[in-house]
Amino acid sequence: MASKEESGKLEWRISVDNGTTEILVPKSGPSKRIFLWLKGLVMNVIVERIAKFMRNAWRIGADDPAKVVHCLKVGLALSLVSIFYYMRPLYDGVGGNAMWAIMTVVVVFESNVGATFSKCVNRVVATILAGSLGIAVHWVATQSGKAEIFVIGCSVFLFAFAATYSRFVPSFKARFDYGAMIFILTFSLVSVGGYRVDKLVDMAQQRVSTIAIGTSICIFITVFFCPIWAGTQLHRLVQRNFVKLADSLDGCVAEYLKKKDVEKNGIEDEETNMKLQGFKCVLNSKGTEESMANLARWEPAHGSFNFRHPWQQYVKIGAAMRRCAYCLENLSICMNYEAEAPDQVKNHFGEACLKLSSASSKILRELADMMNNTRKSSKMDFLVFDMNSAVQELQETLKTVPVRTNNAKEDGTMTMSLHEVLPVATLVSLLIENAARIQTTVEAVDELANLADFKQDSKKKTGDTNVKQPPLSS
Repeated sequence: MASKEESGKLEWRISVDNGTTEILVPKSGPSKRIFLWLKGLVMNVIVERIAKFMRNAWRIGADDPAKVVHCLKVGLALSLVSIFYYMRPLYDGVGGNAMWAIMTVVVVFESNVGATFSKCVNRVVATILAGSLGIAVHWVATQSGKAEIFVIGCSVFLFAFAATYSRFVPSFKARFDYGAMIFILTFSLVSVGGYRVDKLVDMAQQRVSTIAIGTSICIFITVFFCPIWAGTQLHRLVQRNFVKLADSLDGCVAEYLKKKDVEKNGIEDEETNMKLQGFKCVLNSKGTEESMANLARWEPAHGSFNFRHPWQQYVKIGAAMRRCAYCLENLSICMNYEAEAPDQVKNHFGEACLKLSSASSKILRELADMMNNTRKSSKMDFLVFDMNSAVQELQETLKTVPVRTNNAKEDGTMTMSLHEVLPVATLVSLLIENAARIQTTVEAVDELANLADFKQDSKKKTGDTNVKQPPLSS
């Protein structure tokens, strides 16, 4: 064993059997081992979780840049309204209630224009109405002498009861729920606070002015800085749902009629499953559509949408689309039947089923184009005629099925047992029912096009316009 000192460090070496030497590393003590364990814990647990959180936060902003824009607008609005608190002349103008303007920005600024307008209007109107009633109640209470406390208490009870009860009315709750809550808050503060405040009118005036300042800044920024319109979002949502319905319809029918021995590719199978599940997005979009339709009614005219645009018609279209989606949901259930139909039965019905699904999906995609271009379709009548013809052809195919019974004679003709036909008969009935519901959806979109004054498609009509469409039979 030998020692060697290099640049202030003492190094120990030990001789081994082959004539070489190895560095002798001293064992670390308990304190060093604990330090290394804590260091590994911090690096592996805390740092990794922070890195994972940052990656998720970045992914959210990259997937939806509108969220980043909304955050920037909120920061800008708060910076502007804070000037009234920092600058002495402005602060003296609004008194000590400048903080109410900041609170207003925090609670009313939303991600889209309609939601911000709704909250701003509700807050301003409710504040003015509640402040006026609070001052009136305070005046009546001061004139009543010893019954002042009783008058204030009874008024607070009655108005709070009425405003709270109004929040249970569905039509009122959808548009004025926030206003009712602000009314209760403001009326209680003014009427009860006025019992200990001498200059009640000045206090109410200052608070109304600060709230007006906060709402004005919110409206200005949300409209003129990268506006996000609830009406546009609703319009695009309905348009995308039409495409998802068309993809799901084609995918369900093609997947059901596919032969058993067809091999599946992993990537293609994943894409197919995503398209097959598209109808679930339509089923889950009811709440979003109703909320956006209510918010869009508050928005001013923008783009292709006028001030009185029929936003509630989108809710009707969404309801009609969900009825189609329920048929597709049942179609997807048929795909998982344990008693699968033989290939010969699928071949007998396959061409007619594919023709009807293709005609139906073309109508859905044409409706999506109508929504996207806000134009009436020049070929919708012919697409509906093709779908009705495909329905009749499929019904005829179902009637001409050679079903085998126990008493049937062997004549060389291919026959099918009732047990083999039933699964495909379910598919056929769902396709026919779905076609009828698609026609109802077309009527709802046509009504929207008439109410919203969609422009006529510039493309010339093709085909025989004198051909009368056959009625859709179910």
